[in-house]
Amino acid sequence: MNKKTIKDINFQGQRTLMRVDFNVPLDGTTVTDDTRIRAALPSIQHVLNQGGSLVLMSHLGRPKGQAKPEFSLKPAADRLSELLGKPVTFAPDCVGDEVLSIVNAMQPGDVTVLENLRFHPEEEGKVKLANDAGDDEKAAAKADMKQKQTVFAAQLAELGDVYVCDAFGTAHRAHASMAVVTKHFDNCAAGFLLEKEIQYLGNAVQTPERPFVAIIGGAKISGKIDVLINLADKVDSIIIGGGMVYTFYRAKGLPIGNSLVEEDKIPLAAETLAKLETSGVKVLLPVDHVIADAFSAEANICVVGEDGIKDGWMALDIGPESIKLFAAEIAKAKTVVWNGPMGCFEMAPFAEGTMSLARAVADIDGVSIIGGGDSVSAVNKSGLADRMAHISTGGGASLEFLEGKMLPGIAALSDK
Repeated sequence: MNKKTIKDINFQGQRTLMRVDFNVPLDGTTVTDDTRIRAALPSIQHVLNQGGSLVLMSHLGRPKGQAKPEFSLKPAADRLSELLGKPVTFAPDCVGDEVLSIVNAMQPGDVTVLENLRFHPEEEGKVKLANDAGDDEKAAAKADMKQKQTVFAAQLAELGDVYVCDAFGTAHRAHASMAVVTKHFDNCAAGFLLEKEIQYLGNAVQTPERPFVAIIGGAKISGKIDVLINLADKVDSIIIGGGMVYTFYRAKGLPIGNSLVEEDKIPLAAETLAKLETSGVKVLLPVDHVIADAFSAEANICVVGEDGIKDGWMALDIGPESIKLFAAEIAKAKTVVWNGPMGCFEMAPFAEGTMSLARAVADIDGVSIIGGGDSVSAVNKSGLADRMAHISTGGGASLEFLEGKMLPGIAALSDK
């Protein structure tokens, strides 16, 4: 990586503005899963150990530009204080005179957590327009929001001497705290977590140990097509599972019953299969399915071959022969990237496909990378998370990285 990292900066006597991902689940005012807070601790401790002070900023949930108490970061700040074993100051906002006063009074070793960035619409920079808005009105509104976002980012920048980003989960978004605030700093570096994400995903795509197998699943092909095409000339084989399979099946003229299908994407699915065939990559689709007569854990179920999905029935998991086929391919791999489950793993009758693949990936003698979102939930549910080389903290970000896109939050960091 040719971007500066946290190891390239001396933090002594410096106040660091750090973008973290404290978008944690809450039960009232209690953090129910502190994984993301713990993930930021190495970068936080590194700055403090060098004699710096820290101003931490994050979003939480989708408050849509409004200050809503249920989306406050106060519980995350309290949990961080417990993990650090020291007081953590919580600021009542993320910009403004009161916040600036709190931050200016900080001493080396102090930590302040700012209130939710998304309480301000300028963070995301989204423009709300009436459905009948004209082109001139749209252009004016976007220009006005861009100006407001620039001011908001400048206010954030006043809170630090250097900038560190350790929030891979939002690195694909050109938000104020990710890609605009950096314009005000000479030193913008990746934290340890962000550096690890770039290292694992970058190496997997650019210099993988072979054989290299990609497992792509999930409900829809929307958002996955570009990943499939980009990986086609990089991997040795692609395993496709999940609900997205049935749009490909429809493109091949196979019966899918009441299975999930994106009707408007059928031509795109056919085109993608043709491109994959000409690329020379080995493509594996399921050869059998667990089907049900209702979307329910109590439904009647049976296993059928690839041409056996009946009208009135829907496929909700891959079948045993598909599991054997996929597991055998995974067993050969030295590098595996997995994004998306094989079926509706949240319901017990349809979890075996995903859980079996989790076991197969855990058993490989090589590097296994789990690409965020539902894949991470599935691996955690399998109890095999500690046997995966790397579990990504970003669903959308890891997908866009695998598409070959330069993520705005990474592009904005300082070059070495």
